[in-house]
Amino acid sequence: MNTRKVVFLFYTTLIIGTVAGFLVGFIVDFQTHINDLSNGQFGGFIMIIITASIWTVIAQMGFFAYLTVHRFGLGIFKSVSLWNKIQVVIIAFALFDIMFFRHMAFAEEGEGMLGFAVLPLLLLIYGLIVAYIKSKETNMGAFIPALFFMVVVTTIEWIPALRENDTTFLITSIVPLLVANTWQLLVLHHLHESPGKKNSGNVKAKAQPQK
Repeated sequence: MNTRKVVFLFYTTLIIGTVAGFLVGFIVDFQTHINDLSNGQFGGFIMIIITASIWTVIAQMGFFAYLTVHRFGLGIFKSVSLWNKIQVVIIAFALFDIMFFRHMAFAEEGEGMLGFAVLPLLLLIYGLIVAYIKSKETNMGAFIPALFFMVVVTTIEWIPALRENDTTFLITSIVPLLVANTWQLLVLHHLHESPGKKNSGNVKAKAQPQK
């Protein structure tokens, strides 16, 4: 992947993630922002954009960090099957930790863990959908790595919000993260495709003598 494609990935991810985060941030606190705009106050409006862009940049950092970790994992364990099994175990731990530690931090006396299982469950469902799409567009071997990225890496990126018991903060942070991570994951293999492969069919067809 050349520099032009890396720059394309960076800017498209930044734009898509920021726009998604801005829309959600604006909708979540819609009345307040409408009142600010009607009074000529744009501070809150600008802060939504800045915050969404920060979460998007964090997602980009996580993505490139995972690409490095994934290569290290393949190199250390020397087996795709073993590395995939380890990733599945880490996925399970990450989902459990979201539920367990948030329950420890924010549960009221006598409150069970069931209510704190909603976030990891939703994240898992979304991750499974994206991983399925990725595997359909590439190969089945991409399913576990894609699920690992969408669940574990997104969870790590989401930690600052997970440490707070604020639903608005959780929503306005997870949306740009998920949108940015989904875009990066699903567009990556398209960027790796060479023009020669795309046009090879046409070239062969032209090369065939006409009857």
